[in-house]
Amino acid sequence: MPIDPICGMQVDESTEYKTEAGGETVYFCSDHCKQKFLNGETGAEKKEAPPGTTYTCPMHLEIEQDHPGDCPKCGMALEPKDTSAEEDDSELHDMSRRFRIGLAFTLPLFIISMGGMIPGDPIGKLISADLSKWIEFALATPVVLWAGFPFFKRGWKSFKGWNLNMFTLIGVGTGTAYLYSAVATIAPNIFPDSFRVHGKVSLYFESAAVIILLVLLGQVLELRARKRTGAAIRELMGLAPKQARIVRDGEETDIPLDEVKEGDILRVRPGEKIPVDGVITEGKSRIDESMLTGEPTPVEKGKDDSVTGATVNQTGSFLMRATRVGRDTVLSQIVKMVAKAQRSRAPIQHLADIFAARFVPAVIGISIVSFIIWAWVGPEPRLAHALVNAVAVLIIACPCALGLATPMSIMVGVGRGAKSGVIIKNAEVLEVMEKIDTIVVDKTGTLTEGRPALTDCIVSKGFDKGKLLRLVASVEQNSEHPLAAALTDAAKEQGLALNSADDFDSVTGAGVSATVDGQTILAGRPEFLNDRNVTGLDELEDKAGDLENHGKTVIFAAVDGKAAGLMAVADPIKTSTPDAIRSLHELGLEIHMVTGDNEQTARSVAGELGIDEVRAGVKPEDKHDYVKQLRDNGRKVAMAGDGINDAPALAAANVGIAMGTGTDVAIESAGVTLVKGNLQGIVKSVKLSRAVMRNIRQNLFFAFIYNSLGIPVAAGLLYPFFGILLSPMIAAAAMSCSSVSVITNALRLRTVALSSKE
Repeated sequence: MPIDPICGMQVDESTEYKTEAGGETVYFCSDHCKQKFLNGETGAEKKEAPPGTTYTCPMHLEIEQDHPGDCPKCGMALEPKDTSAEEDDSELHDMSRRFRIGLAFTLPLFIISMGGMIPGDPIGKLISADLSKWIEFALATPVVLWAGFPFFKRGWKSFKGWNLNMFTLIGVGTGTAYLYSAVATIAPNIFPDSFRVHGKVSLYFESAAVIILLVLLGQVLELRARKRTGAAIRELMGLAPKQARIVRDGEETDIPLDEVKEGDILRVRPGEKIPVDGVITEGKSRIDESMLTGEPTPVEKGKDDSVTGATVNQTGSFLMRATRVGRDTVLSQIVKMVAKAQRSRAPIQHLADIFAARFVPAVIGISIVSFIIWAWVGPEPRLAHALVNAVAVLIIACPCALGLATPMSIMVGVGRGAKSGVIIKNAEVLEVMEKIDTIVVDKTGTLTEGRPALTDCIVSKGFDKGKLLRLVASVEQNSEHPLAAALTDAAKEQGLALNSADDFDSVTGAGVSATVDGQTILAGRPEFLNDRNVTGLDELEDKAGDLENHGKTVIFAAVDGKAAGLMAVADPIKTSTPDAIRSLHELGLEIHMVTGDNEQTARSVAGELGIDEVRAGVKPEDKHDYVKQLRDNGRKVAMAGDGINDAPALAAANVGIAMGTGTDVAIESAGVTLVKGNLQGIVKSVKLSRAVMRNIRQNLFFAFIYNSLGIPVAAGLLYPFFGILLSPMIAAAAMSCSSVSVITNALRLRTVALSSKE
């Protein structure tokens, strides 16, 4: 296995860098070593990210560049903006290796330096004081200068650009402790008596090394936790199959997924994942779409039904025509939207930014003041105590927890929403969504299925429902009217075989007639049947009135001149809508329905669902004006819709919510997209926004309180009352714990329940 010429470590194949130097191949184990070699000699290369990859800081999104590196503002490693299925763990590996090696040096250092505290001082009997300080120097040097090198590098950058950050404080604090101890070891006679304890200058090698080690541990834990924050999106990306079974010239062949082209015919067998988005051309099956929608119930699919890539075919085998491939598939679009949202910033983050911009200079000032006060009025040795407390202030005040408070919650929350079929456009949407008090919904396609369906079939005495439906559907299959399609679809769903119709005739706006199985069939308005001398209509008209009062369209049917029955067609309410409306009311939201449908139908649907306000017969511009009026009256409005006519209103609302089954323009105008086109997604989005914002406030509270309490304690506030001083090592441990606590709290969002089924 190759050896790194800079640090002497064996090269891990997963993080291997190499370059040609002097006619031979040179290998490097880490990005740090690669960069160091680059600066001194020639170029080193690693397997590069895809061309065009942009890197950004997870805490400062305005920082972007076309190559990896560190953020000039906070010093954190830059990450690719576009999430990749193959994530780069090089920084985690590097920090973990530094921690392990640093631990190997720090443990004996700590034991030797603290040996005097062990009863009988066994360490002091084995090693003299003069030899002990040189051993401590030798052990601390690789920990501080090698293991802690990334922190000093980032701290130096922060001074150069005057973007003071957490690494500024770590670098100044540990650097001061190490240099002070190194000088005290090499030239102790230059220090005055005010630095001496029992005639010797105190050394703080163990403090510098332990602080570096604890910061490294915090970085490792943070990187591991941040890796988990992107788990949801990586799970989505990993759902796509690697291959597809293409059908060409009657033969089936497996090909790589990236070779599938739009229009290709693909075979999907039971248990396989659907390779790309498309339309079934032959066969039928039950499709598990839970990976996109969060809904566990499989969906029946047949010819001409659309299917989505990465969903699972459960039962039947079918052929499909590819309609969207590569980056155009629904899954790819979701991944792109989620990745973009995870990188966005919530307005609440500005509060933390303003605080952090003033915080680090203030901490350095407090540290200096603390040193001066302890050097002036502190106990002997004054300067030694002053140094310890000044370093403790610098270390405990690191604002890493404050910087992570919002981004971590946003990343986890957006990923959690994606797993439940709620796609958030950006972080600002989450913050605004929490304050929503009014939901404005369209009717068609939002509350209802969006297509007419047979809801009632009432027959006259002596007629059979199934037979009448078969006869009428056999006639209507020749018509292009939407209501005709509802009747033929209902007949097919019931397994009724439709016969051919002879002498078909259609009267626009009235009805149709034809001969089926030798019988004359009429279907349409009652006036159409009366004009053809149909008898027995009177007893059906009262029943028709009740159905029409519920917003349904009634079709009268006659067989051989006799009234045979009537059929009611309506756009049915989605089965999920009633529960969703109840849940939204329980969340304290008011529901308004704004629709272009007629007043009677709109009132009927609103009454059945318990909707608070209804506006019917409105035009697209009226929907926009209604939403604007609500906002002008102080309401916080979310608008949900699925059509082109909803796009203006979606854009006018505080938050636009597009049904994933809707048009692209509606989705583009919205801040939230529901992959499953029903109102349960709105319930989930409201619960998600409230959970994320609550989590962010908890994180900010932890960070603010931690620094507010930690700095005075580190400065020595408790010493006059209780004789308590805060060791820099304890300060470093507390600083690392604060970051880990913020990340751990954010990770709780991965398990937040967004529906009663979760």
